[in-house]
Amino acid sequence: MASKVMFTAVADQGGKYGPFPSDRTLVFNTTITNVGGGYDKTSGEFTAPSSGYYYFTFFYHAEKEDMSGLTLIKNDRIVIKAYDENKPGPNICDNAGNAAFLQLNAGDRVYVRLPAKCRIYASDRTTSFSGFMVAPM
Repeated sequence: MASKVMFTAVADQGGKYGPFPSDRTLVFNTTITNVGGGYDKTSGEFTAPSSGYYYFTFFYHAEKEDMSGLTLIKNDRIVIKAYDENKPGPNICDNAGNAAFLQLNAGDRVYVRLPAKCRIYASDRTTSFSGFMVAPM
């Protein structure tokens, strides 16, 4: 059992990312911290190394030209979302995020999905995914 589990990763995909015709897992390919080894920067998935209570956050930056949003997924089921339709107005960019406490069993997967037709900015460390174990079960 891993005694400490925590990670932070950022999406560095060269700038504007999306939109795509279907949902896709956002790969946060630059790892800042990965204590316990639960985050896989090639798949974009966190796999719980041990059962426990975890806290996850995601944040994104997007320009106002397209719809933007991200969705936190646990084992292929939606947990929470952040979304903006980018209707006309004075703002030229969006910043959004969300957070959740989750009860995970060892082997459960948590990841962030970019919804179809949405675009985010994946550069300059503005879009991130983090999590840590709060307490073991």
